[in-house]
This record gives sequence, C-alpha cells and structure tokens, in this order.
Amino acid sequence: MNSPTLAALLISALAMTAIVAVRYVAASGLFAWITQRRLPGHYAGLDAQIRREIGWSLASAAIYGVPAGIIAWGWQQHGWTRIYADPHAYPLWWMPVSVLVYLFAHDTWFYWTHRWMHRPPVFRTVHSIHHASRPPTAWAAMNFHPVEAAVVGLFIPLLVFVVPIQAGMLAVVLTVMTVMGVTNHMGWEVFPARLVRSRAGNWLITASHHHQHHERYRCNYGLYFRVWDHLCGTDAGLAGWQQGKTP
Repeated sequence: MNSPTLAALLISALAMTAIVAVRYVAASGLFAWITQRRLPGHYAGLDAQIRREIGWSLASAAIYGVPAGIIAWGWQQHGWTRIYADPHAYPLWWMPVSVLVYLFAHDTWFYWTHRWMHRPPVFRTVHSIHHASRPPTAWAAMNFHPVEAAVVGLFIPLLVFVVPIQAGMLAVVLTVMTVMGVTNHMGWEVFPARLVRSRAGNWLITASHHHQHHERYRCNYGLYFRVWDHLCGTDAGLAGWQQGKTP
C-alpha cells in the first residue's frame, strides 16, 4: 500500500470518527436539553455518571468510525459494498423495503448478542459498563465497553457488503439508529402515549420498554422491535409511565 493510499485511508477513518462523535454529541445533547426543559432536575446528581457515559461513548465513536471510514473510502474508490447512489439502480420499492430489512436484521443481531452479553461472565467483564448507568440518561446511547461497541457497531458496516441499499436509505437507517439509541435511554417517554400503548406500540421499542430492561435486566432485549422478545417470552411490557413523567 503506497503512502497516498494510506494517507487517504487514515483521513477517511479520522473523518468518519469525527462525524460519529459529533453526531453523538449533537443528538444526545439535544435530547438532554429537551429533558432539562421538560423535566428540570431529572438528571440531578448524575454528573459523574454522565461524564463516564460521554467518555465511553466517545471511545465507541472511534470503534464505529474507523471501520466505517475505511469502508466508505473503499466504496468511493473501488466500489466495495452493495451501497448504490442511483435510486433507479434497483426497483424503487426496494428503497423503503431495504430500510426495514436493515432495521430488522440489526434488531435480530442486537437481540441475540444482547442476550449473550447477559451471561454472567460476559456481563461482568463487558456489559456491566452499560448497565452502570442507573438510571440511564440521554448520554448513555453509546456507553459501551470496546468489545460491546465492536459487536454492536460493526454489524451495519458488514451488512452493506451483503444487502444492497441506496445511500440515502442508509442515512435513514443510521438516523433511526441514532434517535432510538438516545431516546430509549432518556429515562422518560418522549413519544406520545397513544403510540406507545397502541397496537403498533406493542411491536415497537421506546423508552417505556427499554427502561424495564435497565431495571430488571433479564427481559426486553430488543433494539427497535419487540418481535424477538414476544417470540422468546422475554417481553416484560412497559414501565408504568405516563408521557413526560417518570415512574
């Protein structure tokens, strides 16, 4: 590998790491600000925990960003991956369907690796860092041990080599991943109760569902959907919140 190529790879990896870090700070900062406006004092006394969450999350940004930057360089320079720019390269119906395929595949991966991380040896050495956030805050979305960050964060970069997706639709997937990762850890329900407690809400994960996992540990393992929790008998329902209020 010549020096210009190595330099380009390094720049791409660093740039993507910076993008992931800025995206995290912007999204978590926005929802932390909303929490302060909506529920003043909700994160009172959690300053040390929040500093830990931010520290681990910024480390996770590098674990997410470096391989993503390398893959982005390979896509642009050599056509790596099944990412495509032209919306007409595949039937137009595939664009929204591909988003659902990616989200469900990611949710499936997350559910089963999440259950694995709750095995006592793995939990003690890896996943306990994430569960040290009690209660979780808007800053906890990427609060992972490096091993967990790799397990969680490398799935989508690998999936783009297998399942075709239009570049704009990949941006939609990453946006959903970011927003749900943050809002699921806010410690209060940001979505309307009429959605959370509707028939659709019975299959979707929001803070009311994920907070139960942080309280009870051995339940509610999913990321976006409650499908695997329902099928495997690990769905413990919702926290007893009303919208905008804590338990």
